[in-house]
Amino acid sequence: MTQVELVLDAKAELGEGPCWLADRTRLVWVDITSGRVHLFDPATGEDRWVDAGQPVGAAVPADDGRLVLAVKDGFTLLDLDTGRQERVADVERDVSTNRMNDGKCDSAGRFWAGTMGDRAEPGVGALYRLEGGVVERVIGDITISNGLGWSPDDRLMYYIDSPQGRVDVLDFDAATGAIANRRPFATIERPGLPDGMAVDADGGLWVALWGGSCVAHYLPDGTAAGEIPVPALQVSSCCFGGPDLGDLYITTAWQGRTPEQRTEDPLAGGLFRCRPGVAGAPTRVYRTG
Repeated sequence: MTQVELVLDAKAELGEGPCWLADRTRLVWVDITSGRVHLFDPATGEDRWVDAGQPVGAAVPADDGRLVLAVKDGFTLLDLDTGRQERVADVERDVSTNRMNDGKCDSAGRFWAGTMGDRAEPGVGALYRLEGGVVERVIGDITISNGLGWSPDDRLMYYIDSPQGRVDVLDFDAATGAIANRRPFATIERPGLPDGMAVDADGGLWVALWGGSCVAHYLPDGTAAGEIPVPALQVSSCCFGGPDLGDLYITTAWQGRTPEQRTEDPLAGGLFRCRPGVAGAPTRVYRTG
């Protein structure tokens, strides 16, 4: 059984969205509700953060050295060194009860990120695609837009609407960004809801289970292939990183837990790491031009 280690006792309310920055040999992750974008150095254990000024659901690298953020009501570009932000596009800015959630880039540099309601109301969210500064709504009637990923051959896109209790798969056209034929890929048949996820170099999926205390592993055909236990109840997301992309970083949260429950779940909100025996693909970068 793969063992996890606590690398940062961050006590994040809603740790999420980890991604590996190979050029900095650092891990970016976010605490959504505090609006903090974190930069973690595995070599020293140092973790510093930049305040985005509003909730931030995801942060991924851009091709000009900045990060592109999915903030509460749209997309911004953040300079990690200065903290300066540049507005790129609005998303549902007129819906004050919604915010953006998880997001990732595809191989062509498009940034995909979705929305959800503050109370996770059914059907109020959507999935959006940012390309060249232009936003397009691509899937509607979503409750909690969450994990994203692509198969190694770029022919499939994986997508999670958490309350559905499953991972879906769609046909994907890498040249145009078009998606079609959404269908179930894997149903979660254990406690916990699917949250963020990572795809390894062999096409396997690693799915964080919110309320499930683990990361579940699925083979490319959707077969369940075991799980990695995590010593925190609310496991929110994961990504591959490290020099050989063989480290799996895992974020967790304490959101919604009472003080008594947090006492029983003392590592909630921590950042964890393990070596599952496979490697991931390099983090894909947002194309600003």
